[in-house]
Amino acid sequence: MKPSEAGALAERILGELRRVVLGQERVLRETLACFLAGGHVLLEGVPGTAKTLLVRCLGRAVDARFTRVQFTPDLMPADVTGVNMFHQDDHAFRFHPGPVFTDLLLADEINRAPAKTQSALLEAMQERRVTVDGAPHPLPPLFTTFATQNPVEYEGTYPLPEAELDRFLAKVIVGYPSEEEEVGILDRYAGGFDAEREETFGISPVADPAAVLAMREAVRSVHVEPSVRAYAVAVVRATREPGALSLGASPRAAVALFRMARAGAALRGRDFATPDDVKDLAPAVLRHRVTLTPEAEIEGDTPDAAVRRILDRVEVPEGAAGTARERGDR
Repeated sequence: MKPSEAGALAERILGELRRVVLGQERVLRETLACFLAGGHVLLEGVPGTAKTLLVRCLGRAVDARFTRVQFTPDLMPADVTGVNMFHQDDHAFRFHPGPVFTDLLLADEINRAPAKTQSALLEAMQERRVTVDGAPHPLPPLFTTFATQNPVEYEGTYPLPEAELDRFLAKVIVGYPSEEEEVGILDRYAGGFDAEREETFGISPVADPAAVLAMREAVRSVHVEPSVRAYAVAVVRATREPGALSLGASPRAAVALFRMARAGAALRGRDFATPDDVKDLAPAVLRHRVTLTPEAEIEGDTPDAAVRRILDRVEVPEGAAGTARERGDR
C-alpha cells in the first residue's frame, strides 16, 4: 500500500468516525495519526466528552477486536495481563490471557488505578508482550492501548508515572464541543442514536486489521528530509533550555515526533513529511513529556502554551517540503 492509498483509506475511516463523534476534528486526526504510527494514545478530558465513544467507533470502523477495562482503585495487575491457573485434570498450570490480549484495548479512566496496576501495562505497551511467571506471551500485531483519563485535578485520580506517560506516543486533549455541535448531539439522540447501543451508531467497517497493518507499513515508507528531521530534533532540544519547563523532552520524544510527522503526511496522502507536519503534531507529542516549573504553574502557564512558544522561536527550514521527492531525485 502506498501512502496515498493509506491516506484515502484513512479519510474513509475518519468519515465513519464523524458519523458519531461530532466536531472534534483535531481529536479524530491526532488519534488516527497515532494509531497509524503504531503508537499508544492517551485521551484526556472531562467525563462525557466522547473519549470512550471514539475508541469504540474506531474499533467498529476497522473491524478490530475491542476490549474495555474499567480502571478502578482495586484493579490488580493480573486483572489486566492474565494469570497462570492450576488445573486439577492434568495437574499443570496454564496461562489464562487477560483483556490485554486484544487489538484495541481501552484502559478507561486509567488514572483512577494505583501506580502498581498502571505499571502492569508498561511491558505490554513497550514490548507488545506480557511476562507471567517468567514466560513471555506475545500480544496481537495490532495491539494498541487507548487510555482515557480525567484531568488530575479531579478527585480520586492518581497522576501517571513519567515512565508510563512516555510510552504514549501522543496525548490528545478532548475538549467541550461547540454550541452548534452540542445541539447536533441532541438531534442525533432525537433521531434514535444511543451511545450505549452500538447498533445505533451507523458505522460500517471500511478496513480490517490486515489493512491497518498495511497502512502502518505505508506510514513507515514516508520520506522525511534530513532538514525536517533536524527541525524535529531542534524542537525537542528546545524544551530542555532554561525557561518555563523544569523537565524537557527526552530523545524518545524526537522519535515520536518523527513517527507522528510521517503519519500526519500519510493522512494527507503525501509520501513525504514537511515542517508543517512536525509543527501540527508537536503539541500532541510533547505536552505529556514536559513539566512546567512551579512558578509557571502558579502564573497559569500550560504545557501547550510552552510548546507553542518553542515552535514560534525555532527556525523552520526553508525548502524542506519534500522537493527532492517531487523532482524525482530519489
